[in-house]
Amino acid sequence: MSALQVPAAVLFDMDGLLVDTERLWTRAQEDLAAHLGGVFTAEIKAAIMGRGPDTALHLMLSLLGVHGSRFAEAARFVMGRIGELFAEPGAIVARPGAVELVGALAAQGVPLALVSSSARVLMDHVLGALGVAHFQVSVAGDEVVRGKPDPEPYLRASRLLAVPPTRCVVLEDSASGAAAGLAAGCVTVLVPSISQPPAGVPADAVVPSLAQITPAWLAALVDRRAPREG
Repeated sequence: MSALQVPAAVLFDMDGLLVDTERLWTRAQEDLAAHLGGVFTAEIKAAIMGRGPDTALHLMLSLLGVHGSRFAEAARFVMGRIGELFAEPGAIVARPGAVELVGALAAQGVPLALVSSSARVLMDHVLGALGVAHFQVSVAGDEVVRGKPDPEPYLRASRLLAVPPTRCVVLEDSASGAAAGLAAGCVTVLVPSISQPPAGVPADAVVPSLAQITPAWLAALVDRRAPREG
């Protein structure tokens, strides 16, 4: 481990990991389901969490039994509704330990990236609330060709930071996001945003809260994996 005991870079997911905005997405998705004549269930939520916006919406329509020809209508509805919800005063709330961990990493000069399946317009609301200066790089869902669980978003972030993926730590709250981090070759930590995450989600570590994570712990996690590489 390095003398500073910090990871080379940390790549944060956004919704449900850094900020408690998953509840806003749930409200928008519930409203969309009602608009389409269906009911948004916990099972549908679990199935679409962490996926890219188009993939998640196509899957949601399928699970609701709604014909794919209504995709454009559904996309306009849900993006309009989530935009309204994100813009409400006080709507963006940091999850426990998020501000402290970001601050601790930034104070030690660790490069940080925000990597989300959400659109840039929504990400900018969050960056404004958390402090855009903390993040050297941000990658939004509408800025990649293939969203999570594809590794493209995390590979792009590591490339922009000029840090090899194997020296980056990904922090994620969903199975889809964790799969993207691992596929990119990053050390991946799952911090579930729901009380009972799906069983068997692959990750290098599972931690119940960001409040339990320190820069030194992340650095040790990277170094423990390093001897197995190459």
